[in-house]
Amino acid sequence: MRPQTAFLFDLDGTLTDSVYQNVSAWKEALDSENIPLAMWRIHRKIGMSGGLMLKMLSRETGMDISEAQAKRLSDKHAEAYRRTQGQIIALPGAVDLLKALTEQDFKWCIATSGEMETAEINLRALDLKPDQSNLVTRSDVTYGKPDPDLFLAAARKLDTPIEECLVIGDAIWDMLAARRCKATGIGVLSGGYDISELERAGALRVYEDPLALLNHLDEIATPS
Repeated sequence: MRPQTAFLFDLDGTLTDSVYQNVSAWKEALDSENIPLAMWRIHRKIGMSGGLMLKMLSRETGMDISEAQAKRLSDKHAEAYRRTQGQIIALPGAVDLLKALTEQDFKWCIATSGEMETAEINLRALDLKPDQSNLVTRSDVTYGKPDPDLFLAAARKLDTPIEECLVIGDAIWDMLAARRCKATGIGVLSGGYDISELERAGALRVYEDPLALLNHLDEIATPS
């Protein structure tokens, strides 16, 4: 495999232990609007943009979610998620991985389907501040994952061709987006998807969590 020059990270479930808090927050929001949906079905959609997720939920439940209701759901999710922020921590090795990449002169950027309000909660868990980080959020692009817009924007921010980027993510939506823009997808298991699902979606390698990725960094990248 040829050397790669930049890392594009998903956030929830990839660098921070926050997937199930996200699921719980969406469940609370949906219940408040009398939209019945099992938590496992919600989990399968974490990693998409909230708007696309709600469109898929409309299709699955047969309910017509209006634009006004979608806005209420999004706001309620953000509020419920905010209440869980004390539970959200960095995944093992995440902070050290970002430090190691910086020390080895790798470029990296975080590309999240969430808005800045929720991204900031996760960044605090990583000891990062938005104004000190390379960060792309859902509000910076037209389309959410599995469209590759977020990762393309992150690659532009790093001034690196997307074909020379590694996309690190925990969900099939990250791997599908990586494949669509011809980046190399690297999966982690810390978001709840299994190896076979991530590999079928296009992951070249799959590691347990950021610590395992850090310990095997030489398998996927060579410093420039």
